[in-house]
Amino acid sequence: MNNDRRKFLKSSAAGVVAGGLLSAGTREAFAQDKTKGAAPAPGQPPKLETTRNMTLAMLQTANGLSLGVRTDKGIVDVGAAEQAFKLGAPLSTDEVISGEYNAGALKATVEKAKASGKYLVAEKSAKFGPCVTEPSKILCVGLNYKAHAAEANEKLPKEPILFNKYNSTLNNHGGTIAVSKEPGKNFDYETELVAVIGKQARNVSEADALNYVFGYCTGQDFSERDQQMRSGQWMLGKTGDGWGPIGPWLVTGDQVDPENLNLKTLVNGEQRQSANTKNMIFSVKQLVSYASRYMTLEPGDLIFTGTPEGVILGYPPEKRVWLKAGDKIVSSIEKLGDLEFTLV
Repeated sequence: MNNDRRKFLKSSAAGVVAGGLLSAGTREAFAQDKTKGAAPAPGQPPKLETTRNMTLAMLQTANGLSLGVRTDKGIVDVGAAEQAFKLGAPLSTDEVISGEYNAGALKATVEKAKASGKYLVAEKSAKFGPCVTEPSKILCVGLNYKAHAAEANEKLPKEPILFNKYNSTLNNHGGTIAVSKEPGKNFDYETELVAVIGKQARNVSEADALNYVFGYCTGQDFSERDQQMRSGQWMLGKTGDGWGPIGPWLVTGDQVDPENLNLKTLVNGEQRQSANTKNMIFSVKQLVSYASRYMTLEPGDLIFTGTPEGVILGYPPEKRVWLKAGDKIVSSIEKLGDLEFTLV
């Protein structure tokens, strides 16, 4: 195992700050490592792994952030298992997405860990990091459901409305979002399907677009509506620290039909949003193709695909009760799992 990979394993779980953000040291160590991948066996050329039928996560452990793989026996802590077995397994979802590791190393490590009964974490006790840690871009889509556009009194878009978040918005399942000291008070939820790019994409066709998607996760495009609307563009209302929780699971694309997933939002146990991704105006394949016309999409890039109706902004003004400290939010998407966080 090379030194950069050791650095990544040893980075403290305290590096997940502000409810899920990575420390500068962890970012640097991982950024150095993710371009290298695991070394191939002596005399063998590098192989690219096609990861299928896997549900991945990033775990907060005593030794730092570690790749986790969900199994019927619990979550395999791949970082700990790799230290023991030394099979060349990747140490993060970002490295898995890149494909730059020995073919079969991850699956072999998972199977060996299951057989040994070691390096397993119970889901109920697991602490998660963001399921993708170093996207080069976080793209978001506005007004991508007809009913949501209607409740916002907006015309249906003729082309996707793209805006962005930053890496500083990344947050984790079980984390917190600090709102009590923020300048705004009109905090709102937006549960969204997030597509994770798996291959470099530029000018790809709609027919081929899903071949460039590694997988999907549950996301929350947390927003402050006054700041979003006040300046004529949305950045200030979308990019607060920790305002982009994702996870806990990253599910490979072969297990998911992105055009037929139920999603919902609960606030303090009360259902606020309930819809299906089949009601998107622009499908995932359309969004990937469209974005790739204007920029190169890189492995690990995130596309928040828009939220359906039911947001607080869509209520009549006299019935809007904005989110506040103490509220507990659950964003749930079929096959992808529940993303939970608390406002403080």
